[in-house]
Amino acid sequence: MKLLVIGAGGREHALAWCLAKTPGLQRVFVAPGNAGTAAERELENVNITDLDALADFAEEEKVSLTVVGPEAPLAAGIVNVFRARGLRIFGPTREAAQLESSKDFAKRFMARHRIPTARFETFTDRAAAHAYLDQQGAPIVVKADGLAAGKGVVVAMTLADAHAAIDRMLPEADDRRSENASPARVLIEEFLEGEEASFIVMVDGKGVLPLASSQDHKRIGDGDSGANTGGMGAYSPALVVTPEVHARTMREIILPTVRGMAAEGIPYTGFLYAGLMIGKDGSVKTVEFNCRLGDPEAQPILMRLKSDLFTLLEHAIAGRLEQVEATWDRRVALGVVLAAANYPDTPRTGDVITGLPAASEDRHVFHAGTAEKDDQIVTAGGRVLCVTALGDNVKLAQKRAYHAIIGIHFDGMQYRHDIGHRALTR
Repeated sequence: MKLLVIGAGGREHALAWCLAKTPGLQRVFVAPGNAGTAAERELENVNITDLDALADFAEEEKVSLTVVGPEAPLAAGIVNVFRARGLRIFGPTREAAQLESSKDFAKRFMARHRIPTARFETFTDRAAAHAYLDQQGAPIVVKADGLAAGKGVVVAMTLADAHAAIDRMLPEADDRRSENASPARVLIEEFLEGEEASFIVMVDGKGVLPLASSQDHKRIGDGDSGANTGGMGAYSPALVVTPEVHARTMREIILPTVRGMAAEGIPYTGFLYAGLMIGKDGSVKTVEFNCRLGDPEAQPILMRLKSDLFTLLEHAIAGRLEQVEATWDRRVALGVVLAAANYPDTPRTGDVITGLPAASEDRHVFHAGTAEKDDQIVTAGGRVLCVTALGDNVKLAQKRAYHAIIGIHFDGMQYRHDIGHRALTR
């Protein structure tokens, strides 16, 4: 049996690593993969990114099942391409992936189906957006409408920061690339107070299988300071997701979303990620939807998964998720992202990485932005590695992850020193 994972980041390394445990497996291909997937014995990188070429490869190699990691190929319609050729693939169609590829679509969908989220307005006109900001005041949230690799959100604590975000995200009419280009759009949302958590499920069109909860750390600096990033670390389970919050999220957000998509003629299959804002009163609101596993949430979540991932995927593709349950390691998993110099602005690449520790049962270094050059592993992206460890509690998992980082080095390496801090202060 052969499997295919599409993508090149840490989430894809974790997915491929997890699938490599499947009994009877012959090979897991990763397209295009990275230096970490290249080093795993059961994995094989394939330097293909074109959607039709990927489908050709899956046919030629008789791939049993394909899993899509990142958002870009989903938004481009890779699931549509594979399904049209009778190939089994797990992920949402281009139409369903609008829940992530268009924040405007997602917010209007939530409004139609009364799914709790922040109040919002959408703008294509810069002057109108600025006027609305002045009317609303700060703090306030400004979001670019399309895909932005987790960095198209500005939580502006001052009006000056909000106005600057509008100027960056909405070009003047004269600056647009062509008359035929779709106008840029921004969403301006009310600022929500509370604690964020990641709630990820598998969906088969109608059935839902919740995965372990997790909490991401979006800001670049300790104490949740500095610029938003794609994620600087995560841990699982998230203590803020109590049984009551879990039940409320399923009842008020996840199930209405799945039913709403089916009712609108675009049934959803794939991983579905709801970013939550949890109020002090236990209320939940949807910050955003992603149509994939989170990154870096995938790394600690999959470290804790004891069930066979391939079996879960098989049930999902067959529309039988209600017949299966996922079992989890009772331990906490915590992952710390090591980022390149100048991340998140203009990450530097080509720096040599040394001191990578050997993997063990309770510790793994998942590669994200890495490549091989002259028999060395070098940085090749903003988020470079995610050092992930298991421990009997958050403090022990944190200690093991940070201990593994001690020997790792590349010039300009930066990371947070407080991943999991919210759980330790609860």
